Amino acid sequence: MVKARETLIPKPVEPAQSLPEPPPAAASVFGISKRFGKTSILENISFDVAEGEVLVLLGASGSGKTTILRIISGLEMPYTGKVILHGKDVTELPARERGVGVIFQSYALFPKMTVEKNIGYGLRIRKRKRKEIKQTVNDLLALVQLEEHRKKYPSQLSGGQQQRVAIARTLAYKPEVLLFDEPFGALDTQTRVHLRREIRALLRKVNVPSIFITHDQEEALELGDRVAVLNQGHLEQIGTPNEIYNHPATEYVATFLGAANILEATVRNGGLEVGAAHLTAVLDHEKFKNGDCVKIVFRPEDVVLSKNDFIRPGASKIGVARIEEVSFVGAYERVRLRLDRGLDECRTEESPYYLTTETPESGSTKAIIGTRPKPDAAATKLQIGDRVSVAITSFTVLPSSKR
Repeated sequence: MVKARETLIPKPVEPAQSLPEPPPAAASVFGISKRFGKTSILENISFDVAEGEVLVLLGASGSGKTTILRIISGLEMPYTGKVILHGKDVTELPARERGVGVIFQSYALFPKMTVEKNIGYGLRIRKRKRKEIKQTVNDLLALVQLEEHRKKYPSQLSGGQQQRVAIARTLAYKPEVLLFDEPFGALDTQTRVHLRREIRALLRKVNVPSIFITHDQEEALELGDRVAVLNQGHLEQIGTPNEIYNHPATEYVATFLGAANILEATVRNGGLEVGAAHLTAVLDHEKFKNGDCVKIVFRPEDVVLSKNDFIRPGASKIGVARIEEVSFVGAYERVRLRLDRGLDECRTEESPYYLTTETPESGSTKAIIGTRPKPDAAATKLQIGDRVSVAITSFTVLPSSKR
């Protein structure tokens, strides 16, 4: 009743507030291309990194991410394009004059120098005063939480501690931008997870624009304020981890960044037809016309299964399926299903991408993967051969090459 009453009383109009302006770019690349002979490595790559922002370049081996890092650091020259750091065009400058700090996977620490001497090395070769070096080293040791290890040598430190020393050494000379070349690749899984959280917290303190390169999807999602997905030298999509995971712009992004299910559908009467099912969808009518073949992309966690026809609110039924496999995967249960073929299917000739450990048979677009949290799995047991209703809670619509 209170809610209904409130709707009858007009609220005073508040003055419109202007949206805050985005922070200025601290590092930018514009139209970067790179070729080795006749082989194109990068094609027209452009992006900005704001002050204090962490951008992760994510891609498979050979996607061009390391070449971008080398171009920004000055170790490679672009075929076309520019590199801008804090408003200054540094494209033609040598690496030593760019003020770029690079943290390599191997750390590259001096084995016969203590931790404090490793950190202060860059300041000593720049002829800084002894008092300034001492103060800077002390500040950085506190920042990376290695005060009690200052007199140790690299061989006496763990991999994670060596990584922190390498970062402190790079921060000592106040770089314009930090570049991380797969910095956690040499560490075991548990150390990687712990260290990347530490590094993320550390970067928030120092407020230096940072660019990571990795092929690890989980690492990209956890580290990045934004993630740029690269595919064979092309920038497929750039956005927040939430945007690229839940709203992929291309089929490659959808399948590279975690497991994804892809089904063909037809635009019909303002919605989508998937076999015999009709899904309500808000579509861009300039992009999707009535009768067009499209693809819907949804994650395994978006799949809802039911042994009866009950579909919970907020989910849309896409059909009936037979269970082919049930796997216990720790925190959840993974279920592989095969949907019944519907009528009037909209099929494409191209093979879909899949990136799951249970890759469906080649050419089949009707095998899907769903996951169920422990409470759901415990409440309703599923077995191979069971028939279930399949619904999805959210999906993304992508254009198909077939019209």
